[in-house]
Amino acid sequence: MLKCVEVEPQVAATASVIWLHGLGSNGHDFEAILPELRLPASAPVRFIFPHSPSLAVTVNGGMVMPAWYDILEMGAGRKLNTEQLLASAKSVTDLVEREMARGIASERIILAGFSQGGAVAYQAALSFPHPLAGLLTLSTYFPTSDTIEYSAVNRALPIEIMHGSFDPVVLPVMGEEARDDLLAAGFTPNWSTYPMEHQVCMAQIKDIAAWLSVRLGV
Repeated sequence: MLKCVEVEPQVAATASVIWLHGLGSNGHDFEAILPELRLPASAPVRFIFPHSPSLAVTVNGGMVMPAWYDILEMGAGRKLNTEQLLASAKSVTDLVEREMARGIASERIILAGFSQGGAVAYQAALSFPHPLAGLLTLSTYFPTSDTIEYSAVNRALPIEIMHGSFDPVVLPVMGEEARDDLLAAGFTPNWSTYPMEHQVCMAQIKDIAAWLSVRLGV
């Protein structure tokens, strides 16, 4: 089981958000934005921020760092270690199943991810055999769109895609391709862009808070 940062609500949790960080970061990365979400104190939402394993990353000279999978080549035609991505997705679905075992209904669990974490979240959420509450992907792409076996029970999954319009790391066109692949597969993702690079911004955080509130009824 992945090690995680867990932030418990002030009341008994009835919902969970599992949020994956990007390359070279860790579970504390997005923990810092929780106060900025300004969710009500009564919101029964547990936030879980997993730490990725440490892997050698080819495009970074083989340096070992926190990574959900190895990246072999950058650019819009990014090449990566798909087996490692699938293994990371399995580790994430193990966390979802752990939440279900802790009494959280799958329909009250959201998967979220930034950059590499978003690529893993796409695979994990859209292949998961139980209905989820939503999928939030930030500044990312969908490298397994051609091979994923979509879960029938998540065909109507609410998907929110957010991307920086000046992102030099995961190019906006890569986010657009993910959106278009989802549309072609019959999903109805919502696409939003922000005037930023490979990061998050306050306007986006406010939109994330609003989306979480709608999805989880808080």
